[in-house]
Amino acid sequence: MEHTILNDVLLGAYFDQLADRQVYQCILSFLISCFLSIVSIPIVINMSNLLNLMAKPGFRSSHETNTPTLGGVAIFASTLLAYFLWPHSEEIADSNLTNLSMVGLTMLFFLGLKDDILALDSTKKLLVQVLATLTLVFMGGFKVDYLYGIFGWYYIPDIISIPLTLFIFISLINAINLIDGVDGLAGGISLIAGLWFGIWFMLNGHFSFASLAFALSGSLLGFLRFNFSKTSKIFMGDTGSLIVGFLLSFFTIEFLRLNVSYRNDPNAFFNAPIVVMVVLIVPIFDTLRVFLVRLLNGNSPFTADRNHMHHILLDNGLSHLNVSLILWSVTLINTLLFFGFHGDVSNTFSICIYIAMFLLYMVAAYLLKKRANFVKRRKGMQTSPSYSERPQSLTRKILKDL
Repeated sequence: MEHTILNDVLLGAYFDQLADRQVYQCILSFLISCFLSIVSIPIVINMSNLLNLMAKPGFRSSHETNTPTLGGVAIFASTLLAYFLWPHSEEIADSNLTNLSMVGLTMLFFLGLKDDILALDSTKKLLVQVLATLTLVFMGGFKVDYLYGIFGWYYIPDIISIPLTLFIFISLINAINLIDGVDGLAGGISLIAGLWFGIWFMLNGHFSFASLAFALSGSLLGFLRFNFSKTSKIFMGDTGSLIVGFLLSFFTIEFLRLNVSYRNDPNAFFNAPIVVMVVLIVPIFDTLRVFLVRLLNGNSPFTADRNHMHHILLDNGLSHLNVSLILWSVTLINTLLFFGFHGDVSNTFSICIYIAMFLLYMVAAYLLKKRANFVKRRKGMQTSPSYSERPQSLTRKILKDL
């Protein structure tokens, strides 16, 4: 009897020590990837300058000078190096999935790298994204097969779960890509989401996923130091946005899969889909709105324009930093409000609230767009030499647009 108790105590102490060691590894993954990102980005900037691999200003651009656009190379390398520093053999299932994700991640890295250097056709980009996702789905059995009672749906068959998983990956990958239009926005939103996923995975003992999430977050923090710089600025480019979007999609699906045990696990969320929709509210709302506006105007949803929320805020006179701070705050405030007031609200009702919030977002964007157009025309009137000769016609035009 005493021998059994002693074994139990020793075994418990071993697992406590193991957990402590893995927590330290997660924290070190964050710090090391941040350090590697800060050290490697100046090298990438110098190489970009030597090879003239720059993003040139265009009608959609928010920058005025040629800027290196291969920050994703440093994000990719820093994340992988910091993650693979540690053995993850204690969680074989988690480790196998995270290792398998590197296949799709590498595919998207080379896709983004080629697109940053030689602009690729959108169809080819979409095809590689689908292949990267299907690698996880078919080789790892990685899919969403439970809908948490949303509109009465619980377990769903493969004929629905596989397309749904593919849709989530493609949507989030491209949503991160689309919000990468001002300094710090895509990097900051992804940093917040990465830290959230990393903390949840770590607190629930999924250290392999946690280490990868913290490694990504650290590399993004290091990247932001240069993304906001005036003297050594760099963009993450498609290389960065594609791999960041892929990893966030990967964390999202795994978060949904792990929380299915909420009936038996007090640490799991019964409203896991709503949680990720709130944490990623900015890219989801922006992408939905832009696609809807383009379709309503009779254009392809993939047509490039300056109709994103960050463009609208810039046109209202805000700086890049202020735009990013506002949209970061939207993410943090909505997340805190959700956890403060969600209670036992059903997922179906939560979806209805989410849709109502999106409609309010549409109205706010419309009003801000109108204000931005007014500000732009007023500046034009103030600088136009013939303004005093035609005040009446311009006034009528402004009132018409309002």
